[in-house]
Amino acid sequence: MNILILSWRDPKHPLAGGAEQSVWEHAKGWHDAGNRVTWFSSRFRGSVATENIDGIKIVRNGYQYLGVQVAAVSYYFRNIKNIDLVIDQFHGIPFFTPLYVKKPILALIQEVAGKVWLLNPLPFPINFIIGAIGLIFEPFIFLMYRNIQFMTGSKSAKVEVSKFGIPLKNITIVPHGVILPSPLPRHRSYILNRKSFVVTYLGTLAKDKGIEDAIECFSLLNKTGDYNFWVIGKPETDDYFEKIKSKISGLGLNGKVKLWGRVSEEKKFELLSKSHVLVNPSAHEGWGLVNIEANAVGTPVVAYKSSGLVDSVKHGESGIFVRDNTPLGLFNSVNEILKSDSRYRRLCNTSKKWVKNFEWRISRKLSLKVVEGRNQNIG
Repeated sequence: MNILILSWRDPKHPLAGGAEQSVWEHAKGWHDAGNRVTWFSSRFRGSVATENIDGIKIVRNGYQYLGVQVAAVSYYFRNIKNIDLVIDQFHGIPFFTPLYVKKPILALIQEVAGKVWLLNPLPFPINFIIGAIGLIFEPFIFLMYRNIQFMTGSKSAKVEVSKFGIPLKNITIVPHGVILPSPLPRHRSYILNRKSFVVTYLGTLAKDKGIEDAIECFSLLNKTGDYNFWVIGKPETDDYFEKIKSKISGLGLNGKVKLWGRVSEEKKFELLSKSHVLVNPSAHEGWGLVNIEANAVGTPVVAYKSSGLVDSVKHGESGIFVRDNTPLGLFNSVNEILKSDSRYRRLCNTSKKWVKNFEWRISRKLSLKVVEGRNQNIG
């Protein structure tokens, strides 16, 4: 079978995240099963037009926010004879494939955008205008997909998609997996220095991911003890990065917050293993891969109780949810698990057990059944 994946970013894109990694892992499984897979996505600075990775052909054309959708139409019709199935990946704006694709379609979605439309990084008032347009028209976008099969990775996402009129029987849950280095670094945060703590944020530096709330939490923690704060991830835009640095400076955290930027996979897990806590104040997620990655090295997560995160954090085992989704609530919850040695040690141990629930070997087999048209309602 010839499978065409339409996605606004590929795994090499500077802003690629958990969603792209997830689709890539599924795509590798489809390729290994004997299918031919092509991934069509947007260009980025320094990218090449085509390349082959892990047997998957990557084709790049168009600007990521809308141009790639237009370019995809042309690519589809030029290659229509060599396409058996189209994977339409939603990331805010989908590829509108029901309007022009007559081949079988599988819609792949990690999360419904919802209020995240209003948290885009564009300057005011453009951000508000675009956000309002997205929020208003998102339900109408889903209307054209009401007869299309969907695949998603969490119960939260399935519920949200169904609220837009997609029948539950058309939505299949295929749980996510997690890729871990071998060997995993040993969790060393607890034995480093119990008088000094490392609290970490991992993810794209974007408003909807909660980086500003994380920094405000850091400021509150900094007044109560000896803390170091690590921020791992690439900013969504240069302008927003300047705002983040200004906020850090304004709260008197220069020298206390280490901005690591985007790091290698090996370095990421090394830093997580040296962190006492990962904070995740994201407003909305499809799942929350970073939580599982932290848990894999025994680092508990303190997270907002928001869509997606409720699927990737098990309260009392892999971490805890804050009582109210505010920087103060985040601060109180971090204090709560760090003030008790016995509770903290228990969370470190049970976090690693939680990770065993997520295996790509199993997830790939399930998604292969979906693309082959079998067991459309796995979850």
